[in-house]
Amino acid sequence: MILCQISDTHIKAGRKRAYGVVDTAGLLERCVQHVLTLPQRPDAVVVTGDLVDWGRPDEYALLRELLQPLLGALPVYLMPGNHDDRESLRASFPEHAYLRQWAPFIQYAIDDHPLRIVALDTLIPMQGGGHLCSQRLHWLDRTLAEAPGRPTVVALHHPPFRTGIGHMDRISLSGADGLAQVISRHPQVERVIAGHLHRSITVRFAGTVASTCPSPAHQVALDLAPDASDSYTLEPPGFQLHWWSGAALVSHTAVVGEFAGPYPFRVGGKLID
Repeated sequence: MILCQISDTHIKAGRKRAYGVVDTAGLLERCVQHVLTLPQRPDAVVVTGDLVDWGRPDEYALLRELLQPLLGALPVYLMPGNHDDRESLRASFPEHAYLRQWAPFIQYAIDDHPLRIVALDTLIPMQGGGHLCSQRLHWLDRTLAEAPGRPTVVALHHPPFRTGIGHMDRISLSGADGLAQVISRHPQVERVIAGHLHRSITVRFAGTVASTCPSPAHQVALDLAPDASDSYTLEPPGFQLHWWSGAALVSHTAVVGEFAGPYPFRVGGKLID
């Protein structure tokens, strides 16, 4: 199974550019087309939050339009980040029944694939940081206990670890210690995947691996300082592919765009000098 992760699309109404610079709508269109033309099409897509910029219905309407080629081709699972609004998201995608598995939060389990997908809601309305309260963590513990033999990916927006990028660590996840306690009780969790950081980052976490995904738009500047400036870069946009072989989960970071190649290493069996 191949699970595609896209994160932090930050769509604005009227295709307005983020910060007056970043064409998030156009960049998402390019990402969607890239995913659909991969030599091996993913079995499903999960979009790990910050779908839009202000949580407005008109932004979700544009997001839906931009995602339509994916929505018509394969399962797409959406989840909120700190820029999202739960009820506007649910109202804009009424056929996505999983968004209403559990109220008031958008937390769900998808059992339709060889790799189980369990999504957590870390949203605190009107705040940049995230939170996992005891109610949300109890739901996770119970949900994971229902399928102890199923290899599982746990997805959330805010990563449950410090990254070293000072300004992002100041809007991180509270309740991460509680999440670690829950995850450590369930060895079937192959990976904890997150967004929020607009970068590819990997760390050992609670007996498994936790990682973040780059954005198909802008990336957070790589500055590992406590006083790192609150800034972004136009590094190449990207997404991730998580390949479940039946024995291990292997993750690849893909860059969106057209580049020269591929070129053969050998011609007629001979290595090219």
